[in-house]
Amino acid sequence: MSILSKQTDKTYCRTEYDTLKRVVLCEPKHMHIREQINDTQKHFANEGLHIELAMEQHQHFVKALEKHGVEVILLPPNSKYPEQVFTRDIGFTLGQTTFVAEMAHGARIGEENILKEWLESKEIPYYNLLGDMVEGGDVIINGHQIFIGLSNRTNQNAINHIQKLLHEYEVITVPFTEKYLHLDCVFNIISENEALYFPRAFDKKEEKILAKHFDLIEVNEEEQFTLGTNVLSIGKKRIVSLPINREVNQQLRIRGYEVIEVDITEIIKSGGSFRCCTMPLVRAKD
Repeated sequence: MSILSKQTDKTYCRTEYDTLKRVVLCEPKHMHIREQINDTQKHFANEGLHIELAMEQHQHFVKALEKHGVEVILLPPNSKYPEQVFTRDIGFTLGQTTFVAEMAHGARIGEENILKEWLESKEIPYYNLLGDMVEGGDVIINGHQIFIGLSNRTNQNAINHIQKLLHEYEVITVPFTEKYLHLDCVFNIISENEALYFPRAFDKKEEKILAKHFDLIEVNEEEQFTLGTNVLSIGKKRIVSLPINREVNQQLRIRGYEVIEVDITEIIKSGGSFRCCTMPLVRAKD
């Protein structure tokens, strides 16, 4: 199966940092901590989530994307799915093909069906990865390379399956400390040769592999907790980031990035930030 086809106006992604043109989001209308499925949720369990504030912050995020020329698709929120705001995990686009994930956690199983219904309504073809656990937060693309986190949400069988499907790509398995949920909570590629990472999530072996491919920009423990790695590149050295992650933002600006600060601190209480909240469909090469 080859997915390295020519670019279309419906789906095409080859990196994490080409210009974002079309992206799938979902409002946090029903977001709540039903089960504590990650460390962030455990930390904020007693504080709770303020839905009106989360909705307002999400709307600001959508407006920021649209201001920069990004077409935003909003999936319909369903009260059965409290984590639906994190659209990254239900799928990912590689080349012209959108892959729909097999969700690993019971609280999230079924979210992918809403994505499939929307894709079918727009006559967008997709490949359904059935039978192997994989979530999009563990899948990070850089041209012909795909870095996939080995976690309690993505297993080795899924990684092997993806490698067989995508023989044109080099698939690189990246184990990390599972408490951090998804790879993009501790590692995120922002250019062809630069990536944010949290060193304590990796053994020396994995750190060496990442350092071989990228100039690694270290995120400290405090800003990892506030998901400093989980930024969203929209292309042309523009990155959406939280205002509270001052050290990350300073390092990005020193390297010549335009940092677009948007406050979604209410949403990150549930364990995800900008990358988690977005599923790119189209990125155009800068």
